Amino acid sequence: MYNKKTVKDIDVSGKKVFLRCDFNVPLDENGEIIDDIRIRGALPTIRYLLENNASIILCSHLGRPKGKVNPKMSLKPVAAALEEFLHIKVPMAADINGPIAQMMANGIKPGQVMLLENIRFRPEEEANDPEFAKSLASMADIFVNDAFGTAHRAHATTAGIADYLPSVSGFLIDTEVKAMGRAMNNPQHPFVAILGGSKVSEKLKLIEKLLMEKCDTVLVVGAMSYTFRKALGGNIGNSLYEESMVEEMGKLMERAKEQGCNLLLPVDNVVADKFANDADIKVVPAGQIPDGYAGMDIGPATAEMYARIIESARTVVWNGPAGVFEMPNFAHGTETIAEAVAKVRGVSIIGGGDSAAAIAKMGYSRYVTHISTGGGASLNFLQGNVLPGIACLDDKE
Repeated sequence: MYNKKTVKDIDVSGKKVFLRCDFNVPLDENGEIIDDIRIRGALPTIRYLLENNASIILCSHLGRPKGKVNPKMSLKPVAAALEEFLHIKVPMAADINGPIAQMMANGIKPGQVMLLENIRFRPEEEANDPEFAKSLASMADIFVNDAFGTAHRAHATTAGIADYLPSVSGFLIDTEVKAMGRAMNNPQHPFVAILGGSKVSEKLKLIEKLLMEKCDTVLVVGAMSYTFRKALGGNIGNSLYEESMVEEMGKLMERAKEQGCNLLLPVDNVVADKFANDADIKVVPAGQIPDGYAGMDIGPATAEMYARIIESARTVVWNGPAGVFEMPNFAHGTETIAEAVAKVRGVSIIGGGDSAAAIAKMGYSRYVTHISTGGGASLNFLQGNVLPGIACLDDKE
C-alpha cells in the first residue's frame, strides 16, 4: 500500500525535526505512567535522529482533553520518562506554538530534544487547522511521523503539517507498514484470522476482506459472536450484540457458505448471571444461553478447537480478545488463543488494542512476529483503508 521515505532516506544533520510520536500512555491516579511501551517504541527513531546530529521537537497527544487544557493529561510524566531513557534534559513548552515554544525551538541545538505539551489541548489539532499546522511547521525543517496509533486520523500534527515540510516516516511506522503489509499481501498458508471485539459493525469490512479474499479460516470470538449466533436464531440471553447488524450477519454467513469460505463460530460459551468475576458461572452450548445470563468467554470446547486450527497456521492475524480476559474466570479462552498464537511456526500479527494488552499480560509477546501499537490504525490498515498520517508522507522514488 505504501512506499514512503523514512528518516534514513534524507539528510537530517543540522536539521530541526518535528517528530510526531504516540505518547498516549496510561497514567494512574497519581499521574505515574503504568505502561511505557509506547514511549519505548519511539526511542529508535529519536536515538537515530540524535546520533545523526539532528535537533528534535517532540509532539504527542495524551487522552481526550477535547481541545482544553487538562492538567491530568499533561505530558510532564512523559518528559520525565524520556529523560531517563535518553539521559539528557527534555524541556517542555506548555504553550505549544506560542512565544515560549517558538523561542525554545529557535534555540535548540543538534543533539538536543524538546517536548510540546499535549497537542490536543488545542482544538485546532483535531480540526486539522491549516494555520495551526503552518505555525508548528515554522519551528522545524523536516516533519517525521512515527505515531502509527494516530495515523488513521487527519489531524494537524499527523497530516496537516506535511503540507509545509518535507515529510518522512520514523522506524515505528515503517515497521508497522512492512509487517502487516507482508501478512496481508503475501501471506503464507494456511492463513487464519481471529476476530473479536464488541461491535461487528466496526469490523465488517475486515471480516469480508479476510473471509472472501485472504484467509483460509476466520475464527469469530468475543461479543461479536453473539450477533452472528442471533442471526442463526440462537438464544443469546443477555449477551451483548448489535441488533442492527443481525440481518447483515445472516447475509454474510450465507455468502460465505455459497463461496465455500470457512467461517467458524464458538460451539460453547462461558456465561454468567452478572458482569463480575464472582458471578454464577456455567458452560453452555452456543445458542443456548439461558435468560438472565450473558456470554463472557468462549467455552473450553471452542478454545481447544480454535487452538488446533491456529497452531497449524503459517500466518495468523489476531484482532480482538475471546472474552472478558481482565477477569480471571473469563480469561481461559483468550489465554488459550494467546498460547496457540505463540506456537505458530510462521508469521503472527497482533492487531493492537485489547489483543496486544492480552498477549502482553499473558507473557507471550516475545513469541509473536509483530504487535501493532495502534488498535484503530491497525484495524483500518488491515481493512485496506487509507491512513492519512502515512499517505501524506513523501514517496520513495
